[in-house]
Amino acid sequence: MCDYSLDLVASRPARVGDKLVSTRFPQTITRGFASVGEPNVAVCLLPGTELAFENEVQCETGIVFSWRLGHRMAKFQQVNKGRSNVHRDALEFPDGKIVLLTRLCEGQRATVLQLPANPHVTVDHAQRHDTLVA
Repeated sequence: MCDYSLDLVASRPARVGDKLVSTRFPQTITRGFASVGEPNVAVCLLPGTELAFENEVQCETGIVFSWRLGHRMAKFQQVNKGRSNVHRDALEFPDGKIVLLTRLCEGQRATVLQLPANPHVTVDHAQRHDTLVA
């Protein structure tokens, strides 16, 4: 997924092994990930995508300062799902802390380690029986 504020930015889905960099996209109010080789294309992550950062993840406080989270691994999540026009893209860290992606300092590099498993479609037993009998 890509945050609502990236709707007008060119984008593509993430792939395993992608080398990403946290960036601010022109004419937007948010940060996201771009491929190292395509700085103007947002790379959209699915919830559950696992990332490995080159260094400890750093976030901005909103002022001049930043803080390190003490982690180099994170899992992409979405928060605020029921609300419109708010940032939804976030990273969950091994200690359970969740940070909005837009709070990441620019220029941090990460690699997509794993995409979430595709949900399996199951058929209700009664439907399957009806289909086989009919």
